[in-house]
Amino acid sequence: MTRDKKISEDVETSLEKRAAGTATDAETEQADGQSAPLEMIPESDEERRAREKEAAEAASKFDAESRVRETHWKPLAILISVVAIFTAVYHMYTAYFGAPPTLIHRSLHVSLILFLVFMLYPPVRKAKSNLWRIPDGILALLALVPAYYVWANYEQLVIQAGRFTDNDVIVATLLVVLVLEAARRVTGWALPILALLFVVFGLYGRDMPGLLRHRGFDWETQAYQFLATTEGIFGTAIGVSATYIFLFILFGAFLAKSGMSQMFNDLALAIAGQSRGGPAKVATLASGFMGSINGSAIANVVSTGAFTIPLMKKIGYTRNFSGAVESSASVGGQILPPIMGAAAFIMAETIGVPYTTIALAAIVPALLYYISLIAQIHLRATRMGLKGISKDNLPDVMDVLKERGHMMIPLLFLLYMLFFSGRTILYSAFLTILVTIAVAMLRKSSRMSLREILEALENGTRSALGVAVACATVGIIVGVVSLSGFGVTLASAIVTVSQGNLFWTLFLTMIACLVLGMGLPSIPAYIVTATMAAPALTELGVEPLVAHLFVFYFGLFANITPPVALAAFAASGISGGKPMATGGAAFKLASAGFVIPYIFVYSPDLLLRDVGFLDGVLVVGSAVVAILLLSTALEGHFMEPMAWYLRPVIAVGAIMMLSPELLFDLIGLAMVALVLAVQMIKAKQNNNLRIKAI
Repeated sequence: MTRDKKISEDVETSLEKRAAGTATDAETEQADGQSAPLEMIPESDEERRAREKEAAEAASKFDAESRVRETHWKPLAILISVVAIFTAVYHMYTAYFGAPPTLIHRSLHVSLILFLVFMLYPPVRKAKSNLWRIPDGILALLALVPAYYVWANYEQLVIQAGRFTDNDVIVATLLVVLVLEAARRVTGWALPILALLFVVFGLYGRDMPGLLRHRGFDWETQAYQFLATTEGIFGTAIGVSATYIFLFILFGAFLAKSGMSQMFNDLALAIAGQSRGGPAKVATLASGFMGSINGSAIANVVSTGAFTIPLMKKIGYTRNFSGAVESSASVGGQILPPIMGAAAFIMAETIGVPYTTIALAAIVPALLYYISLIAQIHLRATRMGLKGISKDNLPDVMDVLKERGHMMIPLLFLLYMLFFSGRTILYSAFLTILVTIAVAMLRKSSRMSLREILEALENGTRSALGVAVACATVGIIVGVVSLSGFGVTLASAIVTVSQGNLFWTLFLTMIACLVLGMGLPSIPAYIVTATMAAPALTELGVEPLVAHLFVFYFGLFANITPPVALAAFAASGISGGKPMATGGAAFKLASAGFVIPYIFVYSPDLLLRDVGFLDGVLVVGSAVVAILLLSTALEGHFMEPMAWYLRPVIAVGAIMMLSPELLFDLIGLAMVALVLAVQMIKAKQNNNLRIKAI
């Protein structure tokens, strides 16, 4: 163990002990010495690249999607780049000029994605031998067969309407095998195993017990469903992947190439870096911004966490808490409008409401979640006596805006196109990509050469592979659910078990979403939960938009819910913390995210739909106060450390204040006032009754 590492661990231990009130005088003195504002040592480009590479390698232990093999043979590398660039250009072309018939467009999207997956992802983690290239090359070529078959037999597939041929079954079987194998390589075992279980469920429906029993469907019927209909692999999920998701991931790739992520980091540093616990607040802001755009919690953990996690550790946060901050903030980016990691577009397609309606409804709940994160970070910094970053080492807001502020123009342009122009989402995304390229040319720091533009096209396609493969695999699940009616069956079962009680229906739906979303990327997790869990809520009269937002939240937060908290595990790989401990800390940090969906189910005014201005202000204001109080209970600090028995009192009081019933509001207010009064009396006795002590 190196001397620096040993000192770092000693400081962490002393800080943890002081927070718990068990530190010795020597340990407290050591921690206080560390609590001075952090002096940042500038790093070179080589050091930054090495740090980012190290973070990516650490996170890859838990993230199958990042395990892309290097291609050393130049002709093969050129082929992969050409196919990736062609894929990006094809999707941009169809966004502007229109796509071919649905089945043809979606099958071509899937075949191109599968081709690149088999070229880029090894069959097993340690498959470094070039001999693996031969079977992978065969699989890549076979991946082109379904697209060719659909294109060549399109009219026949449409006209025959359920009457399948032997060739249909053969090609469909090939497609299913390729999709499952690609999903195993890119996302891990969880999603393909779940899809296989549904295939078996479809085959042996007659033998299933109780509520699971259905008429059963032979393989030929299922195969035709997967290949030749829009309720299988080429269904809504892959349709959204081939349009909105791909274009917005491509948009994110161009923003990244222009240095947008650096601007977000610098701006967050300038705004929050000097405050108490500054680096953790920087991580929250930067990860929220980037997570909304790139749509991948784990990718966001790697890109932003490589910079923010070391800073959090340097000022005194523990390894586990540092990883928890990054993972919970990265996951939350996908509930943050305007883009919401592309999930808003899938939701709009699924429930048939305008995208703008979903984006506007999601604003307040997302802000409440981030307010809770920042409040807990601040309270922990206060409790541990941590400082921020020295002002001399922070960028100036105006300097950041002067150097890279012009890159906000594409985001503002996108908002205008989506909310005010009246143009389609696809056209808006296409035009915004062009505007991004043009605006980046305004300054040398963001200007992209032709080579960098081609790299952005390739990077965008590569980033879309994981989501596209997951959407194709979810199509298998949705296809079986559609044939068997399992979604309706599950909804009825949940309502029956809960005896029609809304709270217990919500609770059981939450559990179902957390289980179904376990180990899945956020977008397929939403599709699965929306298909099987949301109907239970709509059956009890919950509005479809509210029900889908509810299941989306819990399908998403499965990424930071142990025992399978993939985003938290990836963050622990960077921070050096323990995976399960990091997952537990992330779960605690994100606790508000588990309460907020219940709030907007019982009080839909929080979504600002059909609500007057004053009523909206009152609802939002009371929700903010309640979330801040809940954060206080979670951290156990208000001016002074809070006794363990007071924490549940203020937590219950805060939740009761969210009730639409006046009596519950008053009882909750009384409970909160009692705890705060006790804390203020304690602070006065210790001469600590001041705002800065909060």
